[in-house]
Amino acid sequence: QVQLVESGGGSVQAGGSLRLACAASGYSDRRWCMGWIRQAPGKEHEGVAGLDSEGSIYYTDSVKGRFSISTDNPKNTLYLQMNSLKPEDTAMYYCTADCDEATTVLVSSRFWGPGIQVTVSS
Repeated sequence: QVQLVESGGGSVQAGGSLRLACAASGYSDRRWCMGWIRQAPGKEHEGVAGLDSEGSIYYTDSVKGRFSISTDNPKNTLYLQMNSLKPEDTAMYYCTADCDEATTVLVSSRFWGPGIQVTVSS
């Protein structure tokens, strides 16, 4: 059973930084794909970033140059470094796994964590 648990969220002022981490267990596919999805209040889910074993990396346009996705151990811990945060980054952030490829993290992720809140104040 795949389990994903996010940590590192919280409240920060605009321009600040946060680093989200996702501890993954039970995910042992040789070909892997993981990512981050967020949902702001009153809005649809949005694929923020994706990373897969083929070396593909995806970022949604609004976070390019500010966010960075990485792993320290493929499939074990996933990170999202978020710099220059803006109020519009305020959302619930979900770690996901077993997407088809990095660019399809939003529509193809089969496993989701419970989510963690990120709040950016102006």
